[in-house]
Amino acid sequence: MSATLRLTRESFTFELRRGEFVISVDGRDAGKIAYGETAEIPVEAGQHTLRIRAGRYSSRDHSFDAADGDVVSFRCHGAMVWPTWLLSFFLTDLGISLHRE
Repeated sequence: MSATLRLTRESFTFELRRGEFVISVDGRDAGKIAYGETAEIPVEAGQHTLRIRAGRYSSRDHSFDAADGDVVSFRCHGAMVWPTWLLSFFLTDLGISLHRE
């Protein structure tokens, strides 16, 4: 009755926002991830919400369904281009990019 959430942190270039990111599943901290790492987090089967945070910066919430035995994969990275990085000071949920693979 469980599935796996796999989160990879890497980008095609360098990140402008460094340090560890906090992984939150359903509003609860589930771990941390540094640049170049992959984290695997067990989750119960069902619907979940994923958010990545670093201080006041975050990704947008991403909902996903996980069936028993599934591996649900996401990729994240900090802002990589100056315009997005600057905008993230005002729109804090632009500070971290999160996409399902």
